[in-house]
Amino acid sequence: MTASTDPERRELIVVTGASTGMGAATARELARRGFHVLAGVRRQVDADALRAEGIEPHALDITVESDVTAIADRVARDPMHRPLRALINNAGIAVNAPVETLPLDEWRRQFEVNLFGHIAMTQALLPALLQSCGTVVNISSVGGRVALSTYGAYAGSKFALEAVSDAMRREVAEFGVKVVVVEPGGVKTEITERGIATADRLSAAMTADQLHRYGDLAEAVKAQARSFTAGGVTAERAATVIAKAATASRPRTRYTIGRDAAVLVRVARLASDRLLDRMLRLNLRPHYA
Repeated sequence: MTASTDPERRELIVVTGASTGMGAATARELARRGFHVLAGVRRQVDADALRAEGIEPHALDITVESDVTAIADRVARDPMHRPLRALINNAGIAVNAPVETLPLDEWRRQFEVNLFGHIAMTQALLPALLQSCGTVVNISSVGGRVALSTYGAYAGSKFALEAVSDAMRREVAEFGVKVVVVEPGGVKTEITERGIATADRLSAAMTADQLHRYGDLAEAVKAQARSFTAGGVTAERAATVIAKAATASRPRTRYTIGRDAAVLVRVARLASDRLLDRMLRLNLRPHYA
C-alpha cells in the first residue's frame, strides 16, 4: 500500500522538539508509517531540513503560549478533519550543575521546558485527544528514575514529568486516552553536547570555593556523559520505540530505550539507596582525570 492511499494518512500526530535528534527521527518514522506529522521546530532552517511528504513543520516554542495555541488551532481546524492520534512531548533541555551552584533562574528554565511546557501542550490538545481516544507520549529519561550527581535540576524535571504522567493516566483512562512514558538511556543526539556547553557556562560562574568542591566532579560527569552517549543507540532506533508507544492500541505505561536504561531502571528498583550511591560512585570513578 502506498503512502498516498494509506488510511493512517488521515490521522495527525504532533511531535514537539522535532528540530534534531530523536524528535526529527520520530517525525520521519511516523511519516514513513503514513501519519501526517505536525513537527514543532524552533528555527526556519530546521523546518526547511525536516519538511517532506507527511511532515508539516511548525514554529513551536512550548514555553510560549501563542505558539502552543497556534498548533492546537491547527489541529482543531485541520482541512481534512483528521483526528489527532497522538501528542509526543519530546522537547527538552539539560541544565546540569551541583544543587549548591545552580542559580534559581536556571532551575526555573529547566522546569519551564521539561515540565510546564509539556503540561501546556497536553492541556491545549487534550480536547482533540479525548475526541479521538488518542495517546499522550511523554519523553522522560532514565534520569526520571535515577538522579545522578549534578543532574538535580534535569532529573527533578523528569521525576516530576513521570509523576504527572501517572496522575494523568489514571484521570483519563476511562475516557479512552492513553498516557505513556518513554525513558531513553544513552542516545546519539546533540542534546549531550548542548548540555555540556551549558555545564561549562555554569562552571565558569562558580566561585573559587565551589570550584574547589565540585570542579573535578563536574569534569568527570561531562566525560561520563560523552561516553554514555557514544555507546548509546541511534536516534532512529529510539524513534521506532517512540512510534510504537504512540501508535499501539494498548501501549505499555512505560518503555525504556537502550539496554543501559533497562538495566539502570531495574537496579534502581531493587537496590537500596546506599547501595545505589556506591554503585554510581564506582561507575563515575574512571572518568576522573
